Amino acid sequence: MAPSAMTRWTTSLSEAQPVPYWLDDPGKPHPEPALTGAETCDLLVVGGGYSGLWTALIAKERDPQREVVLLEGREVGWAASGRNGGFCAASLTHGLANGLTRWPDEIRKLEELGARNLDEIEAAVARYSLDCDFERSGEIDVATEPHQAAELREWHEELRERGLADGIEFLDADAVREQVDSPTFLAGLHDRRGVAMLHPAKLVWGLKRACLRLGVRVYEHTPALALKAYGAGMAVRTPYGSVRARKVALATNIFPNLVKRVRAYTVPVYDYALMTEPLTADQLASVGWKNRQGLGDSANQFHYFRLSADNRVLWGGYDAIYPYGGRVRAEYDDRPETYAKLAGHFFTCFPQLEGVRFTHAWGGAIDTCSRFSAFFGTAHHGKVAYAAGYTGLGVGATRFGADVMLDLLAGERTERTELEMVRKKPLPFPPEPFAWTGIALTKWSLARADAHGGRRNLWLRTMDKLGLGFDS
Repeated sequence: MAPSAMTRWTTSLSEAQPVPYWLDDPGKPHPEPALTGAETCDLLVVGGGYSGLWTALIAKERDPQREVVLLEGREVGWAASGRNGGFCAASLTHGLANGLTRWPDEIRKLEELGARNLDEIEAAVARYSLDCDFERSGEIDVATEPHQAAELREWHEELRERGLADGIEFLDADAVREQVDSPTFLAGLHDRRGVAMLHPAKLVWGLKRACLRLGVRVYEHTPALALKAYGAGMAVRTPYGSVRARKVALATNIFPNLVKRVRAYTVPVYDYALMTEPLTADQLASVGWKNRQGLGDSANQFHYFRLSADNRVLWGGYDAIYPYGGRVRAEYDDRPETYAKLAGHFFTCFPQLEGVRFTHAWGGAIDTCSRFSAFFGTAHHGKVAYAAGYTGLGVGATRFGADVMLDLLAGERTERTELEMVRKKPLPFPPEPFAWTGIALTKWSLARADAHGGRRNLWLRTMDKLGLGFDS
């Protein structure tokens, strides 16, 4: 990258605040008071992101008389649920390709359950008046290299042959640029119904309000410090009190699970995003984007991008940073070198937007597991359930995970609990230094594949055979 170009692009970041755009909102609700003293309940939910809030809400929908308590260590939605791109996908398997590779015999059921789950999210948005800018606008996967265009065409043909292409359309270069105009776009695969765009923080705040209205007792700034059996139920210790519950749902995702054996199944991978100032009418017209779909490119190191309700462009992805030792720390949420890289990529994609400024730049940890989609389980003789490992596609799939956890806690055999995806776990990550070395080698190999026509080296082919190959 030429120094003059770098200077021009980084100038666009001069006034960017290092905070998530979604959380920088004057309408942000005040936190609920911390728990002080002792509580008792039927169901305790630990974690106040999407996973925990959907669990609490659905628990009350299933049984309005059930006493439900939710604990959040900081403020509801402050972590991944308030930092993501706002892509609410029907896929439960981190994309159809990943699901087809891992669960070919179940893929039709998984796709059906995922579509139903997204419909139920849309219905809940209406039922509880969740003011979260929900738009069922779909998503386009775009090719920016010739080999990616060929792969998208071949993949669409395979989906048609398998009867899985309903609502999915292949777009050639002219067709994709008619939807969104970038000189880098060579083809696209348009999923018309399987993805919605939304305001992630407003969704989580709306879910909190809905839970409170249904009688869920929510305590913020109340980290759960320890979990142990207590009589016929469980007990959780907090800084200023404790909770005794018949059942416990753990929805802490990337943060250390209170069931220690679960911790080896996830690692934090840090993802970063930029948000522009609102586009003018002329700037928006220069890009097209009249149908407001979400977009993602087809590289291994991919970008995701979308319009906000006020016509800002969110531009994220590409870098995926794993900190040695798998630590989750606040200082990793800000990474100027990645912001500069993302700004350069943005203006390469949309040169007609030269001069647009970025107002916000932020990052956060994704709970990544080795199969790139959620896993589930129980502990303490079925009195505790957990779900984690959504790997960046949890905006929609966490609602399905909430249903699974509640099924498991009820001891029920359902179409969800019978799934191989639910019954079996991914491979755990090895200890350090092997985890860091393996992840670093995989990242290097993926970048090399992007630069060499998509050709996967021996390391990636080996990972594919072991079921560890990344295919989003």
